[in-house]
Amino acid sequence: MKRDLATMAASEHDLLIVGGGVTGACIARDAAMRGLSVALVDKHDFCHATSAASSKLIHGGLRYLKNFEISLVRESLKERRYWEVIAPHLVHPLPTLLPVYKRKGSPRKLTLRVGLTLYDLLAFDRNRLEDEDKKLPGHRNLSREEALQIEPTLPTKDLDGAILYYDCQMYCPERLCFENIIDATERGAQVANYAKVTGFLVDDAEVRGVQVHDELTGEHHDVRAKVTVNASGPWADRLLDRLPGTGSSTKITRSKGIHIITRAITGKNALAIEHDGGHFFLLPWRGHELIGTTDTVFTGDPDAFAVTESDIAELLQTVNAGYPSARLTRDDVLHFYGGLRPLVESGGDDTYEASRRAEVYDHAETDGVGRLISALGGKWTTSRHLAEQVLEMVAHKLGRALPSCATHVVPLPGGGTGKFSTFADQARSDHPNLAPEIVDELVRNYGSRYERVLAHAKDAPALAEALAPGHNEIAAQVVHAVEQEMAMRLEDVLVRRTGLGTLGHPGEGALQRTAELMGERLGWDATARAEQIASVDRFWTPAAG
Repeated sequence: MKRDLATMAASEHDLLIVGGGVTGACIARDAAMRGLSVALVDKHDFCHATSAASSKLIHGGLRYLKNFEISLVRESLKERRYWEVIAPHLVHPLPTLLPVYKRKGSPRKLTLRVGLTLYDLLAFDRNRLEDEDKKLPGHRNLSREEALQIEPTLPTKDLDGAILYYDCQMYCPERLCFENIIDATERGAQVANYAKVTGFLVDDAEVRGVQVHDELTGEHHDVRAKVTVNASGPWADRLLDRLPGTGSSTKITRSKGIHIITRAITGKNALAIEHDGGHFFLLPWRGHELIGTTDTVFTGDPDAFAVTESDIAELLQTVNAGYPSARLTRDDVLHFYGGLRPLVESGGDDTYEASRRAEVYDHAETDGVGRLISALGGKWTTSRHLAEQVLEMVAHKLGRALPSCATHVVPLPGGGTGKFSTFADQARSDHPNLAPEIVDELVRNYGSRYERVLAHAKDAPALAEALAPGHNEIAAQVVHAVEQEMAMRLEDVLVRRTGLGTLGHPGEGALQRTAELMGERLGWDATARAEQIASVDRFWTPAAG
């Protein structure tokens, strides 16, 4: 992958995508697989915002059944299986325990059983998989005693049993998104991070491309395309405001979601806890607990969004009230993150009840502006299918018959592992000189391509060493991120190309070593390295408030 905005601007593309989150990444992959010439730009790094701030779940959306969104649940469950197929190294089954409590005058247990029976029926094809380990059992009803045997820390007052059901978890959403980018580029797409769109190129009421400011060099470029897709997530309506005249009528609601990572609380099962009219999850992840999420309206500037101390305090209060045995304090919070969900259907002041459906807008119909499409809303799980819908509209605008979509059956670049557990066992056997934990980290992040990372250490054995004591990330991953994966800033490596900084501050030694490795390849002097290190402090220091 080479970042070259000048070359991107030198020719007209079939399709230009603004936004490198999972929606834009999936659109780029699908378009490139179907033979279109593709360009993609993002004003930050790929998968840096909403797509990185998820609960790391690939799921059907059980709670959407309450709103009778049957088609959304069916779509999500179908897509859940597709992600297991194309990314076996990054998407894994997750058993989830839903405790049930007696409520006066409410047949809660019966309602949940009916709902989960429907959930299983809608997932009728969930086990059409070759890897036995990826198959998901149907739900099980548990007695009070069985529930406490599985999770002894459950609140016992009025406990009426539990239901055990299955969804999936992403090991690293950032890498799953990024593998779509990688695949797109290997099929001819041109992409650039830190490329901010400053305006549209419009001629005779048709969008012909965008004006781009290179955030790294300060240069300006005009990138032209026959069709432009706005996939900029919570910035989508702000981008449309740059259309000439009065802008666009398309508006979105932004919902703020906060997560924290703490010491481990549960065992191997996730917990779905209903509390105070909403719910939160306790999710086992990388030996820690991932807890979230909040769901509140955000009305400010999306560029100014930040997790605050009060956000963390409120989430801790909610968790301790809904799951008292957690007994969490601020000192237990090792890491935090948050993001803004773009919702196309407003729930007023209650974004929790707003639909997570996606919409594809043809601005020739909504605003009288041709050659412009917006892909808005949706959820991580359905992003691949949203891309497929976008390509149908793109084909119509291009007046071309495109090949059928194959993104649901063709593995992502690291997805050629076969049965993943067998692949991981073989990898550990093939590299007895490496700690098993390091090999596991490599195969989970890079799948069938992990040897490409280790190749950097072939003539430099020190690159096979961990970046710091207690971490499983190795120096070769940093080199690979810069030389092969367009990592331009320290944060790109710490929280998106690797997981080094996603469980809390990795230590000054790890930051210094990573900055040195990047600086050697990107030409950073001592001052630049210090600036890069200072810039990442915000990932572990919440904003005041």
